[in-house]
Amino acid sequence: MIRREVGYTWRLRQVMAAHGLFSTTDLAPLLVERGVELSAAQVYRLVTAPPERLNMQVLAAVCDALGCTPNDLIEPTADDTTLTAPRRRRGQAAEDPAAAADEAPPQRPTRVRVVPPA
Repeated sequence: MIRREVGYTWRLRQVMAAHGLFSTTDLAPLLVERGVELSAAQVYRLVTAPPERLNMQVLAAVCDALGCTPNDLIEPTADDTTLTAPRRRRGQAAEDPAAAADEAPPQRPTRVRVVPPA
């Protein structure tokens, strides 16, 4: 079975460089002018690492400050990957009985309880 792995490339640093901004501290004043106040650490993380979540006001302010669109900042990526057979839960029957025999866990001996004679 083939599964499509979807991701994205965050290109804020490249867009900043195209506008002559080479330091993360250059972006903070531009955002403040647009009503978005982020700490120095937040601006650094925004520029250097792909965000997992992004406030739309921040995205709009970045796009306005740099004169770009979200398409310039986010480049979607997708790869096809082959999946292995899905794992079954314990006790769930296999679709193929022959495969079930191959995948069956080894039998363990049962515990014997020794009782002294009465």
